Amino acid sequence: MNESLSETELASFRRDGFVVVKQLASTQTCDEMRAIAELHLGQHLAPIEYEVDVQYPGAPKTVDAEGGKTTRRLLHAYSRHELFRDWSTSAQVASHLDNLFTSRDNRLSQCHHNCVMTKQPGFSSATLWHQDNRYWHFDEENLISVWLALGAETKRNGCLRVIPGTHEVELSPGRFDANLFLRPDLEENKALIAKAIKVELEQGDVLFFHSKLFHAAGRNLSDETKFSVVFTYHQASNEPIIGTRSDKFPSVELNGKVS
Repeated sequence: MNESLSETELASFRRDGFVVVKQLASTQTCDEMRAIAELHLGQHLAPIEYEVDVQYPGAPKTVDAEGGKTTRRLLHAYSRHELFRDWSTSAQVASHLDNLFTSRDNRLSQCHHNCVMTKQPGFSSATLWHQDNRYWHFDEENLISVWLALGAETKRNGCLRVIPGTHEVELSPGRFDANLFLRPDLEENKALIAKAIKVELEQGDVLFFHSKLFHAAGRNLSDETKFSVVFTYHQASNEPIIGTRSDKFPSVELNGKVS
């Protein structure tokens, strides 16, 4: 397994704000993590975020409505099972982050993502255009999320869409709504969104993307739940701001130690 990125891949990340590494995780690893995720989903093993909690487009309106118990995310994946811990601090993940951060001293945030995304059919919601930094609080807006597909991710089951290069774009506050999503009614935002591409993944593929990259996702229109494991990382020198949501839980060194 190649544990470093090529110069072409590094240049792509710098230019576009994301890069896909094919088959970074083995079929066995993905199948084992998916089995744990399916077990925890079936048990509604807390902590869980439900679609009704976020009220994104397509979500049930109340917990008592049809689909009110549709799960959106199995939270705290790092603490949930050793398979997720092992993957999140594995040598192949760490070495790729060393390349992307140009730093060998990086940390996993337990405060952001740190979850299994469980996009279920029927009542999964659509996630509107946003940057993750809108609710993260670090010294620098320079974090990287690592998205592992445990199965195929396509337009039909709600794969991610991204707008290449937007990690370098600065937008005025008026281009966002009250929840810091891009306002779709503005012509300048329509022009930006028109540049979006879908990121379709096969099992074992990993998407590395910058925390300032604009991204969105559609609803799952298939008949099967889509499972993705997602963790977010930061350089050790880029510390969470004390007293914010980003400082709620300690970060983890990539050898598995809590710092």
